[in-house]
Amino acid sequence: MEKAKISGMQLFTLMMLFEFGTAFLLPVAIEAKQDAWLSIMFGMIGGFLLFLLYYQLYRYYPDLLLVEFTQKIMGKWIGRLLSFLYIFYFANLAARVIRDFGDMLLTFAYPDTPLFIVNALLMFVVIYTVSKGVEVLARSSQILFILMYLFAISGFILIVCSGLINFANLKPVLEEGIWLPLKVALTQDIYFPFGETVVFLMILPYVKNASKGIGLSAIGLTGINLMITMLINVSVLGVSLTARSQFPLLSTVQSIQVADFLERLDVFFMLTAVIGGFIRISVFFYAIVIGTASLFQIKPSLKLSYLLGFVILMYSLSVANNYEELIKEGIKILPFYLDIPFQVIIPLLLLTVAFFKNKNTVKKARSTI
Repeated sequence: MEKAKISGMQLFTLMMLFEFGTAFLLPVAIEAKQDAWLSIMFGMIGGFLLFLLYYQLYRYYPDLLLVEFTQKIMGKWIGRLLSFLYIFYFANLAARVIRDFGDMLLTFAYPDTPLFIVNALLMFVVIYTVSKGVEVLARSSQILFILMYLFAISGFILIVCSGLINFANLKPVLEEGIWLPLKVALTQDIYFPFGETVVFLMILPYVKNASKGIGLSAIGLTGINLMITMLINVSVLGVSLTARSQFPLLSTVQSIQVADFLERLDVFFMLTAVIGGFIRISVFFYAIVIGTASLFQIKPSLKLSYLLGFVILMYSLSVANNYEELIKEGIKILPFYLDIPFQVIIPLLLLTVAFFKNKNTVKKARSTI
């Protein structure tokens, strides 16, 4: 662990930007059709429960990182294996996020630029930021949080003023009953983006006076923002077009036209996307760097950051053949084979073992008095 401390407000902005970073780009929960917003709400509730699980693990070992207390709970060899698997899990997610934003930027603004160049430029900025430590990353999130909300509020006002919203597209509510949005939430929305806050077990030990209220507030605000985003997308584009669009919010923003001169405000979308993507990749990459340094007893350095950054960069280019395959894997495969084990099953196992270990420790301490 590095010797650093961040405030509760910095943790809040970091978590909020991290969760919102990729989710607002995609047609989240669109399988629930016009009830996508309801599915996101159910996912948010599940996210609350998962964060409480992670927070309880942190409470047992407030001075240890995830890769450190897994060894304390499960023993040296099993713990080190689980720690290595978590580092790989974070690396997989980081590579997929880089690929998401690389494909988005190629589609939106740089169609003739090689994917490697776009991903490499983004990765270079992430490497530089992470090499400066978690305090710099946290302070950056505070500034970028304000900028993102200025863009978001401006965009919302322009969408309303342009008269694009058609509430008829949101009807009928619960057309297929409550089971459809609940099913989508249980199979997708809980794990992306809310369950990915498991990565903050690599950051919570640096927080001064960390409380569960900070994390729950960040998850709640993210959930509300995603619900509003999907309500706007569906009300403007309709269910069918939202489902077909690679980036539905981009299609919505491109539809803005106010007073016959204020239009093509794609820059709002791009700047917001870059901010969210930068924070999201940086958090995952910081967890990878600090986790690798702790697991292999290496001092975190710029050289280590560059080495791991190059590995993640190359992995991002090979993680999928195209954007459609990337999204399909993220929705159909990733939740069952990676998200559920690393976000739910393993943390539950760790918490159960930690509970009994700490219970026995307390009994032994009392018996010696």
